[in-house]
Amino acid sequence: MLNHRALGSPCSVWVTVQRVQVAEGNQVEARAELDFGAIQKVLVVDDSRLQRRILVASLKKWGFEVLEADSGDLAIEMCANDPPDLVLSDWIMPGMSGLEFCRAFRALERDQYSYFILLTSKSEKQEVARGLDAGADDFLIKPLEADELRARISAGVRILDMQRELSEKNRMIESALEELRVAHDAIDKDLIQARKIQESLVPELTRTFGRSQVSLLLKPCGHIGGDLVGMFSPGVNRLGFYSIDVSGHGITSAMMTARLGGYLSSNHFDQNVAMEKRFDKFYALLPPEQVAGMLNCRLMADAGVEEYFTMVYAIVDLRNGHLKMVQAGHPHPLVLRHDGSTEFLGEGGLPIGLLPDISFQRTETYLQPGDKVLLYSDGFTECGLAGGGLLEEEGLRQMAKDCAPDRTGPEFLDDMFWRLTQAMAPGTGMDDDVSAVFFEYDGP
Repeated sequence: MLNHRALGSPCSVWVTVQRVQVAEGNQVEARAELDFGAIQKVLVVDDSRLQRRILVASLKKWGFEVLEADSGDLAIEMCANDPPDLVLSDWIMPGMSGLEFCRAFRALERDQYSYFILLTSKSEKQEVARGLDAGADDFLIKPLEADELRARISAGVRILDMQRELSEKNRMIESALEELRVAHDAIDKDLIQARKIQESLVPELTRTFGRSQVSLLLKPCGHIGGDLVGMFSPGVNRLGFYSIDVSGHGITSAMMTARLGGYLSSNHFDQNVAMEKRFDKFYALLPPEQVAGMLNCRLMADAGVEEYFTMVYAIVDLRNGHLKMVQAGHPHPLVLRHDGSTEFLGEGGLPIGLLPDISFQRTETYLQPGDKVLLYSDGFTECGLAGGGLLEEEGLRQMAKDCAPDRTGPEFLDDMFWRLTQAMAPGTGMDDDVSAVFFEYDGP
């Protein structure tokens, strides 16, 4: 068995004492030369009283507060109440060995890391590996030399300095993350409320007008979005509906949709710019191109507003199916004829709020009973597909033709949206708002 007593033989102990004294004599206060700031309190654990006295004497001269324990059991009790910054423990001791003490010490719950040095006569690599596995940070081979002990302690100081600096930075990061979490929760709560407000702009998702029907779809890609759909009717046989897509995403776009929802209110006709009160008796629908021009003037007159929007706004005379619309940079509306044919309407046009003093062109067509009109945002046509590429207009046309024979009203739009999500590239999800208006004309 390897010799584990004290620091070796009496001769080696005397040599060690002499070396320590010479080393100390050659230095003017080692504490003044070395910065042991991270290590203030040291625990010496050894069943040899002589070895403890030698170590304690040196450590106290270097300015440390030193505690002693003659067994691992006593040491672990002391550490449980007041853990030291540094532990110097003999490996082989009666009862709890230094290896077992090291494991028990590492198992204690502590706010800060402590440096652990095993004192041993073992130098085999396997034994060193066992010590490292148990949680030791360093080893000192007996007999000890003062210079080497001080150097190992200095190494421990550097490690503890870095560890505690890292802990402090982690604490600061955790504090910042907690502040961010609180802020995020507040923002999330506000966004949920904002979504409810935005949903209130579309109080009805479907409504019948005589024998005809209008259905709406609004699917923001986040809590709130920049798309808006709506419908209104100032009287029998007169109907207006629209699809809007505000530039950008998020809160700014959502605020713009709220503003536009007020301009095109379905409840307060006196505030709706698409209507005009006549003879103090009834409201009339203004020509779509005139409405687009008015909205453009209002947006351009607001200094600091950089957002613009695309729009399709259409009015229909339900008595004869006469549809008039304006297309302002929005995707071309799709007409699904009762005979199975399809066509896209409109000439494109410029978005609203992009340039001042521009004119908008009207597009007209007549609908027959059984004809359907689909307004949609570019969230449909610019959707990335699983096989690569975008859905585009032809993909939308085919999707609508597949849904049209068996679906009407909200079911048609739900089926369109479901097919769109199934066609998306896997793992991409929605990166843009998706909205649509579906008008089904069935005669006067």
